This record gives sequence, C-alpha cells and structure tokens, in this order.
Amino acid sequence: MERFVLLVLGGLCVSRVTADSLSPPVNVTIKAVKANSAVVTWDIPEGDPVIGFAITQQKKDVRMLRFIQEVNTTTRSCALWDLEEETDYIVHVQSISMSGTSPLSEPLRFRTPKEAETQASKSKDEVTMEEVGQTTQLRAGELIIIVVVLIMWAGVIALFCRQYDIIKDNEPNNNKDKAKNSSECSTPEHPTGGLLRSKFPKNNNNNNRMPSVNIIEV
Repeated sequence: MERFVLLVLGGLCVSRVTADSLSPPVNVTIKAVKANSAVVTWDIPEGDPVIGFAITQQKKDVRMLRFIQEVNTTTRSCALWDLEEETDYIVHVQSISMSGTSPLSEPLRFRTPKEAETQASKSKDEVTMEEVGQTTQLRAGELIIIVVVLIMWAGVIALFCRQYDIIKDNEPNNNKDKAKNSSECSTPEHPTGGLLRSKFPKNNNNNNRMPSVNIIEV
C-alpha cells in the first residue's frame, strides 16, 4: 500500500487522468469526528476494478486543499488528521484504477467540535461503560441468588413429598395394630373392650359392713 499526500495552494491544480468507465464512490460518510481528527468511509460500486482511492480535503471558504492518495489497497476508509477544532471541512473521494481515477464523489461537509466537548463526551462514554459493567455484575448476582433460592425450595418440596409418602404408607399398618389391640381387650360384657367391673358395689367403710345371714332349710 502506497500513500501520497499533497497540499495544493492558491490556484495550483493537480492534473489527473479520469477513467470514463469508473464510477465515483457512493455512501460517503464521516465518523468518529473529534476536534483534531475524523474518519471518512465510502462504498465502491460493484464490478469496478479499483486499486486505490484519492481524497481531497478543504476548509470551508479557504482555497488550500489537502490531497491524500493510496494505491494497492482495498480499504474503504481513511483517517483525516491535523484538523482544527470548530472548523468546517469539505471532503471528496475518488476511486483509482489502472486506467485512471473516477469522477469526484458528492461533497461531504462536516464540522469539528471543541476540544472540551470531545473530552466531555469521552468522559460520559467511560462513565456509561462503567455503569453498564456494574449493572451486568448486579444482574449476574441477582440471577445467582434466584437460582439458589429455587434450588432450596425444590429441596424442601422434595423432602416434604418424601415424608408424606412415608406417613401414608404407615397408615394401614397402624390401623391393623389398633384393630388387633381392640379385639384382645374386649369381653362378653364389653365387646368393645375395657375392664370388667364387679356388679356388687364396694363399700370402703369396714365398720358399716352388713352381716351375712345363711338360711338352711331341712
């Protein structure tokens, strides 16, 4: 890749051979505009045998031009440097082929900002990236907490279901044991079970015992 930069002063001109079959670049745009630099990008029509490009840079209302040329390259962008802050510029782009150069593209006009505005914008972008990083970390921590809580709840539910199944399986055995115990404790007078009580009332007072009389008939 070869680069050629030329400043054209006053009425001096640079004569170049123009290729009639070569179309000018399209979609010429300016990006990353700062106080002292910018980047020009463009597209090449399909089928053009392009081997390089040429850019003319001019301050508004000033006759001095900067001419930038690169060959043996397929790049579609070029950095502009040594710009002045708060200055209007006009840029044209041309394609270069083996037979010459294309016509000039449509003029692209842009204005460089103040250095202070560039620094403020840079600081704002840095703060925004830090905030994005912190937000990402917070979201990751929240997701971890949610996953841990869900796992704990799943364990509690599984333990409850296991205990419920054990209790449910033991219920028939308990009913059989109760029925067996009830049948063993039952009597003819108390079929449902219980203690056999005396039919005669008890009197705890020994002094008030009634004498027993036996009558024998002959």
